[in-house]
Amino acid sequence: MKTWSMGTLGALASLAALAPHAASAGPFECLIEPNQTVEIRSAVEGVIEKVTVQRGDRIKAGQVLVQLESGAEISAVQLAKAHADAQGRLASAQNRLEYAQKKLDRMTNLQTQNFVSAQQRDEAEAEKRILDAELKQAREDKEQAAFEQRHAQDLLNRRTLRSPFNGVVLDRMLNPGDLAEAGTGRKAILKVVQVEPLRVEVVLPLAAWGKLKLHSTADIVPEGLGGRYTAKVTVIDSVFDTASGTFGVRLELPNGEAKVPAGIRCRVDFPELRSLATPASYTRGSFAK
Repeated sequence: MKTWSMGTLGALASLAALAPHAASAGPFECLIEPNQTVEIRSAVEGVIEKVTVQRGDRIKAGQVLVQLESGAEISAVQLAKAHADAQGRLASAQNRLEYAQKKLDRMTNLQTQNFVSAQQRDEAEAEKRILDAELKQAREDKEQAAFEQRHAQDLLNRRTLRSPFNGVVLDRMLNPGDLAEAGTGRKAILKVVQVEPLRVEVVLPLAAWGKLKLHSTADIVPEGLGGRYTAKVTVIDSVFDTASGTFGVRLELPNGEAKVPAGIRCRVDFPELRSLATPASYTRGSFAK
């Protein structure tokens, strides 16, 4: 079940106060909201080097929004890459093992002809086993170096904060030179909102229950803008507000060209509810609680 923010509930309550309590079920008041609101914080502590956006800027998914100072981390990546790319020890171990294998083959052949003793042949075999172990260790060291390179790169990547979606910068709280502190309880750097798609919230009377279906469509008329837009039902609450006899419905409103702003009132017309008779006592005031 979806949850209602206090701001949404209060706004819907104020909208309800404007609605007549007649038996007619005309278009219902609704609110158009961002699909998501996200506060951009850093997963690691550091001094902010650059903030690339301002309040009101449009942003794209993956766009760099904030860069922390990263000199030490860049050096660590370069050092780890040098270790991971180093081939000298591994190549040397491979060459020595190949030579030891050839030596063992010769000793085995000579020992069968009694030209060398069994002890000499055993010594060659022992040397080959030692070099086998050295080659294995060299390979493990190279894998460890590759892991350390990935780890260093991950730490560096954490100092670059990117947009999680296409949207708009709602607020900018920190600037270059400020300390970005890690953790959800710390001050955010930016607040961004997703406006494609938008979310439409509406509360309906109990009499409307069972008459709407998921993925059905409705017409949305934004207040003050005019025009009609088609939205799709994505959530129908199954728990009712006892005091008001209402339940919540959420719709998804496509907004690819950002023609409709978020945070405005609207009216929604459900074709399935046009003939609905609602009680004159129907109110939505309890949603403000």
